[in-house]
Amino acid sequence: MRRIAIINQKGGVGKTTTTVNLGAALARAGQRVCILDLDPQAHATTHLGIEPDGQTRSMYDVLTDNKPLADVRKQIDDNLWLVGSDINLAAAEMELAGVVGREVILRDLLATSPALAEGERLNEFDCILMDCAPSLGVLTLNALCAATEVFIPLQPHFLALHGLSKLLETTAVVAKRINPQLRVEGVILCMCDANTRLAQEVQRDLNEFLGNSRSANVPWRNARVFTSRIRRNIKLAEAPSFGKSIFAYAPSCHGAEDYLKLAMEVLGEETPKVVSARVAISSEPEALAKEAASLAFASGSDRIS
Repeated sequence: MRRIAIINQKGGVGKTTTTVNLGAALARAGQRVCILDLDPQAHATTHLGIEPDGQTRSMYDVLTDNKPLADVRKQIDDNLWLVGSDINLAAAEMELAGVVGREVILRDLLATSPALAEGERLNEFDCILMDCAPSLGVLTLNALCAATEVFIPLQPHFLALHGLSKLLETTAVVAKRINPQLRVEGVILCMCDANTRLAQEVQRDLNEFLGNSRSANVPWRNARVFTSRIRRNIKLAEAPSFGKSIFAYAPSCHGAEDYLKLAMEVLGEETPKVVSARVAISSEPEALAKEAASLAFASGSDRIS
């Protein structure tokens, strides 16, 4: 079972859109997918047509009251489930502040989850996707401690690049101290205008940085920039207001085409079938985090489209 955290501490870069639509694409490819909404804004929950009313059990109950995921999940479509969120999850940061081992609550729950249905266990899911809040707090740390892979959605702009170093440093610390299986699988370029000079230069700088990390003992040494680009598409922006994935809302649009291509790339298949994985840990995150920070300045803000 793959456990993928979709993370970027910067908001508005396409995390939720990617989590929901990549999950839906994988489900359509025959994978059994469970989405965990770890953002108190509950955008993934709303996107999939569930009202975050604060009354229904959610990730808040999972993390603070140890409710089994089986009691909280909802089936959204064939092969697709959701463990939703609501505003109560915002209180979890404070409520868990004094709890010993608060960073590994989700990891332990995933490891010990009871049967989901008759004869069915959590590890029968092919993939768990975790939609993380735009922060590096307790909720995001839980995702990093529970995950084996990290996907980083990134808008190819200067400010989106600027916070990448802190995110990579955080993954390195978690990999070194808590979760040695954690690795950064790759960067997903979202809201792309592929023909602009800035987008091309950001992509070049990312590829150069990741290429220079191949020999380092860091979680991103095998990372890549996914070749599938998520183009700007109004249908992707419209779909959440209808409570649908892009495949249920506008299956023939460019957004659906891009996410299907990304799903195939994630699966490592030209046609939808099965899954695979890799590993790496960190020993000296500081030096490479500084190098990551230089990416932002290499793609200086004075560049024009």
